[in-house]
Amino acid sequence: MMPMYFFFSDKVVLLFDFWNVHSPAGMVLSVLVIMLLAVLYEAIKVGRAKLLQRTMPALAHSLSQETLQEPERASMNTSTEQLASTPQKLFLWHSTQTLLHVIQVVLGYLVMLAVMSYNAWIFLGVIVGSAIGYYIAYPLLNTR
Repeated sequence: MMPMYFFFSDKVVLLFDFWNVHSPAGMVLSVLVIMLLAVLYEAIKVGRAKLLQRTMPALAHSLSQETLQEPERASMNTSTEQLASTPQKLFLWHSTQTLLHVIQVVLGYLVMLAVMSYNAWIFLGVIVGSAIGYYIAYPLLNTR
């Protein structure tokens, strides 16, 4: 029976039967892997926000009422090409956002389930990994 409180131990089964930790070296490696998963989770979260930040103004402008109502401002070819490529750009953008969302959800649940092993070392690895990921990734939102 698994304890339902946090404990410090170098013996734990994480996520799958084959991820069975028996030694201090195995625990260190497992904590590093969990830390990397938490960093990756934060990086994907920022990547999705950055993609949204870059793409939405372009999509909003191409779909705006000005563009649809006043095509004489641009040449007829440019306007037609822009309107024809908008659904393809929107589909590509939405597909990319969806894929990143699925990866983010899977990573989030894996990290959550690792914490639910109630191993304090794993929990600390998640906290440190999230902090490192936040520290590294969030300044990238302000870059062009």
